[in-house]
Amino acid sequence: MEATRFALVVLDGLGDRPHPDTGGLSPVEAAATPNLDRLVAEGAIGQVTVVGPGIAPESDAGVFALLGYDPVRDSPGRGVLEALGVGVELAPGDIALRLNFATSDGTGAILDSRVGRSLTTAQSRSLAETLTQRDLLADKQVHAEVRATVGHRGVLWLHPTDGRPLSAEVSNSDPFYEKVGGMGQARAVTDPRSLPVEPLDGSESAARTAVAIETFLRRAGPVLASHSVNARRALAGQKVANSLLLRNAGGVRADPIQSFEQRHGLPGIAVTEMPVERGIARCLGLGDTFVGPMGPDHEAGFADRARTTLDALKRAPFVYVHLKGPDEPGHDGNARAKRDVVEAIDRSFFGPFIAGFDRSTTRLAVTADHATPCVLKGHSDDPVPLVLVGAGIPAQGPAGKFGEPLAARGALGDLRGREVLDRLLGHPAASR
Repeated sequence: MEATRFALVVLDGLGDRPHPDTGGLSPVEAAATPNLDRLVAEGAIGQVTVVGPGIAPESDAGVFALLGYDPVRDSPGRGVLEALGVGVELAPGDIALRLNFATSDGTGAILDSRVGRSLTTAQSRSLAETLTQRDLLADKQVHAEVRATVGHRGVLWLHPTDGRPLSAEVSNSDPFYEKVGGMGQARAVTDPRSLPVEPLDGSESAARTAVAIETFLRRAGPVLASHSVNARRALAGQKVANSLLLRNAGGVRADPIQSFEQRHGLPGIAVTEMPVERGIARCLGLGDTFVGPMGPDHEAGFADRARTTLDALKRAPFVYVHLKGPDEPGHDGNARAKRDVVEAIDRSFFGPFIAGFDRSTTRLAVTADHATPCVLKGHSDDPVPLVLVGAGIPAQGPAGKFGEPLAARGALGDLRGREVLDRLLGHPAASR
């Protein structure tokens, strides 16, 4: 049967490794996943190296690859995507960087790159508003605006006020990630310290931008340290947000990227929870269905996302849905929590989704944007599972428990991220 509807479900950070807290199995393999197991039995499973061997991609790079793009060449950078996700309209000459509020010891050593995951969005907004109001780079003829997004996350937007453009060709201060073209990838760090921001080419604009960012970071430290938000957190025995980590600068491209419809020949809708994925949707011209971060009731949240995805499939021939759930416990090294999240997704998202999608007309791919093994507490280049099922996909097996071991011997074999969409859409692989 010919498919006329296509859904790509990306489970953020799904891939993992065996862990003692889940009986020597990966959290994914240890999870009870009857619905995903059913999809495996009805279709085919394989594994995906999302970007390439030795590359531990950030989420935006992984999603670009899964949507059929080259993240090094095509992505405008994580900073731009985060900015688009919160409605920042960059002008030519502006740059944007992804920002983490972090906890440091005052000497540059990073004690916690996410402030214990306890910084509320309201608190980060208060910090961001104060940093913006201080106009810390006015004497450098640069307006610096901080936009808080979700929790410890934010965007630094730099706009030159003297007409001289800034450059995205600068390195990261965040030691956990490095910039490669428009792509960010994870780095292994043994002694996490903020890095000096340096120009990546010999241009005057890159040198000026690096100096401006270094100046901003130096001046932001005392503002954060004396902020009432941090005073209250310290009194409550919580980690303080006294440092900033910046990564993956980007700006307005001279050569606009092809939209998803231009590249693949069909319009689509994105169902997203976080600003960066919303920014990807806007960057690629996908319909913007933003459901926002998950609330405390995960069962209700995943069920709502299933309904939203089924509704989107009625309105567009292609739907990309991104579920953040598995990534955070991976970063926290909490294998049992990751197992529980995978079970909740299986039960409350895939249960109603499977009941509602028409296999005679719809084809579904389920995969991940990267692995986040709990034993590493960070991203890796490990292959991630891929399930393909629905119209035109015969049952190819092997049937069994959804997880990394079954994926490694599945009928789909070993794929790269950029091949996934061709398999989903039924297109012959093409070099782009």
